[in-house]
Amino acid sequence: MSEELIPETPEQETEENEAAEPIKQRKNGLYPGVSDELAENMKSGWADTELHDLAPIPQAEHTAARRAALSARFPGERLVIPAGNLKTRSNDTEYAFRASTEYAYLTGDQTQDGVLVLEPTGEQGHQATIYLLPRSNRENGEFWLDGQGELWVGRRHSLTEAEQLLGIPAKDVRELAAALAEATGPVRSVRGHDASIEAALTDKVTAERDEELRVYLSEARLVKDAFEISELEKACDATARGFEDVVKSLDKAEATSERFIEGTFFLRARIEGNDIGYGSICAAGPHATTLHWVRNDGAVRPGELLLLDAGVETNDLYTADVTRTLPINGTFSPLQRKIYDAVYEAQEAGIAAVKPGAAFRDFHDASQRVLAEKLVEWGLLGDLTVEKVLELGLQRRWTLHGTGHMLGMDVHDCAVARTEAYVDGILEPGVCLTVEPGLYFQADDLTVPEEYRGIGVRIEDDILVTEDGNRNLSDKLPRRADEVEAWMARLKG
Repeated sequence: MSEELIPETPEQETEENEAAEPIKQRKNGLYPGVSDELAENMKSGWADTELHDLAPIPQAEHTAARRAALSARFPGERLVIPAGNLKTRSNDTEYAFRASTEYAYLTGDQTQDGVLVLEPTGEQGHQATIYLLPRSNRENGEFWLDGQGELWVGRRHSLTEAEQLLGIPAKDVRELAAALAEATGPVRSVRGHDASIEAALTDKVTAERDEELRVYLSEARLVKDAFEISELEKACDATARGFEDVVKSLDKAEATSERFIEGTFFLRARIEGNDIGYGSICAAGPHATTLHWVRNDGAVRPGELLLLDAGVETNDLYTADVTRTLPINGTFSPLQRKIYDAVYEAQEAGIAAVKPGAAFRDFHDASQRVLAEKLVEWGLLGDLTVEKVLELGLQRRWTLHGTGHMLGMDVHDCAVARTEAYVDGILEPGVCLTVEPGLYFQADDLTVPEEYRGIGVRIEDDILVTEDGNRNLSDKLPRRADEVEAWMARLKG
């Protein structure tokens, strides 16, 4: 990784708009090795690369509809939704940027430092403007002297290009903070993404009003539109191919560790999408009993199970969330199959309960009942009845978690929706959720027979509510134990 020729300094942020003044002079000699002749030379000899007549991005009509609904919900108020900024990973390196979900949902843009502003108009509507960093300035040397200049991090769209792509008027984001500081009238903003925007609005917003905006944008994503459904289908299909990649490379994972599995799936995510949608859980052996095992540094041993929970995030930031529990050597032992079949039966009951008009909680209750029945049948809960076990929640020692959640741009989508709209809500067509029951027998759990200890099984699929029931978006991956074994045998050759 190259070291920047000219380090950024705090002064740069306060003087970015002084485009006519060479950076070398504005820095009072902080840029050694840049002669006046070189600075002058770098100003010219560059081709015009402006792009013209660009087609709008595929989701432009959908983002316009989303902004219209937002406008109708908060008439007469200025609405400010930032994309966010780069975050430092260590010293002078940053994490890869991922735009805030709210911003990307409303614009389709994914660039850092962007801000969407909806200005109220006299007709009780809003004028949307997207504030972005324009092309790097070549006259003042910004494009090659600044650590975020285009020769360092790549070309940005011009404001004109952005307008064509996004269907939203675009302005220079470096002018926004000052404009917001002087603005009057009611304002709402999505917090937690851009400190400079929050500072400009500090005396104009309240936490309560801003939270109402964030909750609205979370609930707006409960029902997916056609574009979102197609993206989730794409994510699930790519994820299925990623699982196939893992099965084909299990022999290499056995020779190394769970990290080989993690890296194998990550390669598929980067080939077919933007990234993984969340940290992959590549849990072999007893690690499968840890719900969010993301260290992925353990051994992969024949005769044990691999719990793989992973999802590809598409280039438009929609993620799958799929889990399969696989016998590493390709064949379930009798006990492994017994536990696996119980979880499969629970998932079947849960999926059957997903339909329009059903309560969100129904699929969880259906899955938990099946698991409680199995645990009682296996003698793990004494002489208690299934009804008593469910009443007391005793099955949760081994089921641990809820049976699913909303899915979309975030793996746990719509996370700040009100309880009455989400957990206590009613399913309708366009809702997409996971159904993921599991059984987890910890390695140190003395309440179960020794042979159960260290076995963890979860099966998870992404389920779309349709007009007449549901559709499994991740059904390209087998679920029944015999189908899993046949699939693995075919892939391993």
